[in-house]
Amino acid sequence: MFSNSIRRNFIVQLIIASAILIFIFSSFLYFYVEKSIYDEKREELMVYAKNIANNKSITELFVEDSSAYLNLSVEVIYLQHERTGVDLYEGTINEHTFLTLIYPFNLDNLSYLKVSKEITPTKKLLSKILRYIIMINIVGFGLVIIYAITLSKMLVIPINTLTRKLSNMNEHLIKPVIIEELPQEFESLGETINHLIARIQNYVKYQKELFIGTAHELKTPLAVIKLKNQVTLIKKREAETYIEALEVTNRTVDEMNVVVSNILNIGRQEGAQLHKPEEIDVIAFLNQKADDFTLLATHEGKELHIDFQPKAFMATLQVDLLNQIIQNFLQNALKFTPKDQNVYIESYQDDVGLLIQVIDEGCGIDETADLFAPFNRQGNKSGVGLGLFLAKNGADALGAKISIKNRQDGISGTVASLQINSKLSCVLPRK
Repeated sequence: MFSNSIRRNFIVQLIIASAILIFIFSSFLYFYVEKSIYDEKREELMVYAKNIANNKSITELFVEDSSAYLNLSVEVIYLQHERTGVDLYEGTINEHTFLTLIYPFNLDNLSYLKVSKEITPTKKLLSKILRYIIMINIVGFGLVIIYAITLSKMLVIPINTLTRKLSNMNEHLIKPVIIEELPQEFESLGETINHLIARIQNYVKYQKELFIGTAHELKTPLAVIKLKNQVTLIKKREAETYIEALEVTNRTVDEMNVVVSNILNIGRQEGAQLHKPEEIDVIAFLNQKADDFTLLATHEGKELHIDFQPKAFMATLQVDLLNQIIQNFLQNALKFTPKDQNVYIESYQDDVGLLIQVIDEGCGIDETADLFAPFNRQGNKSGVGLGLFLAKNGADALGAKISIKNRQDGISGTVASLQINSKLSCVLPRK
């Protein structure tokens, strides 16, 4: 059930960490209790030995509990070698445990006091304490397991909620995730999912419009060809009439080829989104494109003005997609700008990243229309109406933003903008 899951890893790590913590704490507790008891017993034997060595009676110790003198043994022993310190050791005789202290008594004849006291009850008490600690550890370990499982369930509730919502969605019932219902730690994830849902909604919407528009764009010229051929075939006509009908048919076929070619560009763009991102200097790329279109603008009797700031801007992206966007901006600007007028391409760095703008002196746009919908034409110029649709898809794939607005400086025309984020999502792998 938990195979290769975050929840399983969390439970295992929490149980292991808690078990280690319980073991360490219990060990320190037991050793502290044991040391405290032994230190107390050692101090007690030291008092007895000092009192005897100073020719005092044991009863002068003023110990209120007379049981403290029980199981106490005192004798004088003689050693062959002098010992300057105090020795304390533990021994067992006939299942009885004794704590023995060797204390200097008369160093002239190498005599020492051997003070012994039975600590069998103390050892049993320590054993009982150890058993209780082990039992408490077992119970605590079980509680830790229950706590870990319960906590893991609580932590995956938001993930399960998101999973259920996403699994029940289809292209007709896609709804954004309500951020307010998520824990604070999942808000960024919810925002990312909502951004992805918005892209999916736009993609589904534009794909439907693309299919409908494609059918309409191809149906109309086919109907023209059929009608023209039917009229021509009703009766015999002069050769010039047949030539005219064939010329109309050829022009209509050319229009259909343009539509098909643009549809193929959509397929190429989706393939370009899978290309490996490259690290390029965007300013150098813009200079190259500007040089190409400067010749075209001059040929059409228009002037292309260039102003690129900063001198360099490195970004990691798919070059084909960037080329498609900039090329569409410049083609539209030159198409709608009258002869002897100006087109401007410029860039500058802002708080987001690099902003690229293409400004023309054309007829402007209807800002209330969905400019990025497929087959949406603006102005009085010919075209299929797929250029901005392709540009928008390319910008979304780059993690950039695209916008088309009318100029606000009192001059007729449009401003096409591409905002490249300095923190692009497509990053080259580093070795």
